[in-house]
Amino acid sequence: MMEGLFTANNVWMMVCTALVFFMHTGFAFLEIGLTRQKNTINILFKNIFIITVGLLLYYLIGFNLMYPGDFNGYIGSIVPGIGAPENGMTPDYADGGYTWWTDFLFQGMFAATAATIVSGAVAERMKIGAFMIFTVIYVGIVYPIAGSWKWGGGFLDELGFYDFAGSTLVHSVGGWAALVAVYLLGSRIGKFKDGKPQAIPGHNIPLATAGVLILWLGWFGFNGGSVLSADPELTSLTLVTTCLAAAAGGVVASLVSFLRYKNLDLTMFLNGILGGLVGITAGADVMTPESAIIIGAIAGALIVFAVSFIDAIKLDDPVGAIAVHLICGIWGTLAVGIFSTNPDHTFVAQLIGVACYAAFCIVTSFLIIFTLKKTIGIRVSEKEELEGLDGHEHGMDAYADFRMNEH
Repeated sequence: MMEGLFTANNVWMMVCTALVFFMHTGFAFLEIGLTRQKNTINILFKNIFIITVGLLLYYLIGFNLMYPGDFNGYIGSIVPGIGAPENGMTPDYADGGYTWWTDFLFQGMFAATAATIVSGAVAERMKIGAFMIFTVIYVGIVYPIAGSWKWGGGFLDELGFYDFAGSTLVHSVGGWAALVAVYLLGSRIGKFKDGKPQAIPGHNIPLATAGVLILWLGWFGFNGGSVLSADPELTSLTLVTTCLAAAAGGVVASLVSFLRYKNLDLTMFLNGILGGLVGITAGADVMTPESAIIIGAIAGALIVFAVSFIDAIKLDDPVGAIAVHLICGIWGTLAVGIFSTNPDHTFVAQLIGVACYAAFCIVTSFLIIFTLKKTIGIRVSEKEELEGLDGHEHGMDAYADFRMNEH
């Protein structure tokens, strides 16, 4: 019986790993759909770079840095490579929830997501080389250290901070870096005219819509797998709260957007769904369905106001990554302290956790990106930006007839 349960648990975790991997397709579709045709290859290249290099880095140093075993609670040591412990393939490992290798692969998929969030925010104007260097350092070192504070049994775990599947550990860690990067990069040419934000429409909204639906599907693995077993009660509850929050986020974002702007904005609807998903991720396993709807609804409303606020302070985020991943990530993390069915989860512990990650991610991402800005530069030239990064940085176009249609 134990062997059968162990196998079932491990198969579920591998299915979830595949679903989280599929999210990278969703991110890629969403980002290219919401940006202009001339930068499509550039965005796809970044997304492929993130998942390939992210996995290799996680194997080389990330996994051991994030799950160091006994350590000082703040930073583990860099031990290259990974080797399964003696019980790594047996039910003795992880309470029979999965094997050591499944553990590595599932966590590795999460690691790459943080940099993908930054990719969308800096789209259409960041040098590819600078972005690649940033990704290597942020995914290779910063993310695993941040992850160890909670998921590796570090000081925030001991403090009682709770983040089930990464509203803060994944989404805010990416969101803070996106905020810093956008600030240091500056806005795209033509985004602000006489101080007023101008719409720069994406070239393929159907593709962006497909991306969001793929991401929603992928979240079944993102949150469902974070149960870390195939426990029937917890996995089913988690998927219900995840879906209800996503639905509420989308509906409320579209309604609030309609009331404010008098139009039915599909992109706001889409980002509302993502905001709901990010918001529920910190506490999907400790919420009632009713709480999940409230959390998602508030996240959806936050999206609309956050997008206009980010425009108002002259920050240019082409895909709404800061509003979705940072703002809703913070909200979702704090919501655990308000709505959790576990009395041990406190608002104060959640607030301390959010503050610690904010400080760490702002400082590290600023140091990395500011150093790159002062050395190799982070912004493409005006000519490259106007003509498109695809031709200048990659020597190719995403669509064969592109040059005849634009510029």
